Amino acid sequence: MPEIRTVTVIGAGTMGRGIAEVSAVAGFQTVLYDVDPGQLERAVAAIAANFDRAVAADPPRLSADAAAAARARIRTTTDFDEAARAGDAAIEAVPELLDLKLDVFRRLDAAAAAGALLASNTSTMSITKLAGATGRPERVVGMHFFNPVPRLKLVEVIRGERSAQEAVDRAVELARRLGKDPIVVKDSPGFASSRLGVALGNEAMRMLEQGVASATDIDKAMRLGYNHPMGPLELADLVGLDARLNNARYLDGTLGEAQFQPPAILERLVAEGHLGRKTGRGFYHYDASGKKLGEAI
Repeated sequence: MPEIRTVTVIGAGTMGRGIAEVSAVAGFQTVLYDVDPGQLERAVAAIAANFDRAVAADPPRLSADAAAAARARIRTTTDFDEAARAGDAAIEAVPELLDLKLDVFRRLDAAAAAGALLASNTSTMSITKLAGATGRPERVVGMHFFNPVPRLKLVEVIRGERSAQEAVDRAVELARRLGKDPIVVKDSPGFASSRLGVALGNEAMRMLEQGVASATDIDKAMRLGYNHPMGPLELADLVGLDARLNNARYLDGTLGEAQFQPPAILERLVAEGHLGRKTGRGFYHYDASGKKLGEAI
């Protein structure tokens, strides 16, 4: 496989823009694709704001010159084939919908360079199944980043049933060059992190439904009692309740275990359009900057 100089990111949502940001800071030429030009504009604005905050921090996390250089490494496009052709590594970061991800990998297979590493940022779905949409499953792996991508160090590298060791090693090295601390897991539903995280989040939601404690106190129990940096309901709001519901449905369907069945309160909030921080309401209310204002349930 060729040396990775250019990273293509497919999808300019929260995760995609975060991956593009760390890629550019790490020195890679970075191509960010989305079907929606407005989403690309919002992604570029969010990345620029993050760079500005990093430069203004005391002490600065980035120099002004480093931030300017990173910005210059990012280009955006609504042309899928152009983006796919450009990358020595392509990382898919579209919503957690199986048919959508399968379509992305079919299109990557058709357009990406023969030696390119193809990776999915999925938090739950089978890498083996996604790789089966291509004619090169040995070059497909999972690279599961965590939100917010610029701050959180973990990347799960997922080995599909037909992933070549060379592809796994390449993904581990890429993660390290992006400033992350990777782990390698086998292709099992939910991998290591999401399987634990969804089970914990679902139980917290069921406790809230049953009136065991308030959202604030459930979250405080995990922060203070178990040293979690964020409670499970706060985390669900950050990830997005729609994404958390998709994850729970997938794990429920694949594993069939009671702890993964989506709680009724999660189904209701998503149906009402209350998706967490990004909509201003989930288990908590938020202002326009994402600051938590108080409980919403």
